[in-house]
Amino acid sequence: MPVSLIQSFDSFIEYLQFEKRYSSNTIISYRKDISDFFDFIYANFGDVELKYINHNFIRSWLASLKGKGLGAKSIKRKISSLKSFFKYQLKIESIEVSPMSKVISPKVGKRLPVFVKESETKNLIELLNSTNEDWKTLNAKILISVFYATGMRLSELIGLKENQVDFGRSQIKVLGKGSKERVIPVSKGIVEMIKEYQQLKRKEFEKTEDSLLVTEKGKKIYPKYAYLLVNKYLSESSTLEKKSPHILRHTFATHLMNNGADLNAVKELLGHSSLASTQVYTHNTIEKLKNVHKKAHPKS
Repeated sequence: MPVSLIQSFDSFIEYLQFEKRYSSNTIISYRKDISDFFDFIYANFGDVELKYINHNFIRSWLASLKGKGLGAKSIKRKISSLKSFFKYQLKIESIEVSPMSKVISPKVGKRLPVFVKESETKNLIELLNSTNEDWKTLNAKILISVFYATGMRLSELIGLKENQVDFGRSQIKVLGKGSKERVIPVSKGIVEMIKEYQQLKRKEFEKTEDSLLVTEKGKKIYPKYAYLLVNKYLSESSTLEKKSPHILRHTFATHLMNNGADLNAVKELLGHSSLASTQVYTHNTIEKLKNVHKKAHPKS
């Protein structure tokens, strides 16, 4: 990285951490994208000052990424990182004009969310209810049930603490991206399931962490543990090719939309920062309406 850019880089990362309060994973992505760009600048143009970086430098970098086979989605993310960086430099008056004003992001085709069909969801629930409840299958049952009932992200469910469950009001307080809190209502059945799980946990283990979900050793569950359990049960109950925990988040949102839920309400439940992120779920609803129209309308 050019020596002249290190201070600008460090200042921006501190801004993301302490003012924007972005998650550690988001900051890691920004750090990598911007440091990769600066390394490219140094390797190809030397120790360039920030004010002399223009759109041609950025286009050269993007062309090199495309030449290495990087996809449009990844390139678009890197452009977004640079836009944020230079927007911040404008804010603190390190530069007068952003070089990103002449950089156009590549178009990325929309990937429709993969979800479990409602008929296959019934198969999944029946499978969970029919298994012998050792600790691992108990975890599978509560993981999948809570995922489907709340639409939580994997990181949110893994990080869920016991005190975030409000049994009296039948709701769960979730700490989402950027440390933003949201409250998700749940059914009495889910509340009772969580309550029983906590009671069993106290009988099974002398000491446990304050995390809601724990492994057979009483330790907080981790991403791979959750992924493998969800993958196993989705493999046995559905015809999906992808079988990750995120599929259950898509399923939660899609089933709500298909059954008439308000788009803004689904946005709040998912913890999306913008409505555009939620609108992808309307496609499946429209397709369902088309099928109804085709089957029922006399002139279709």
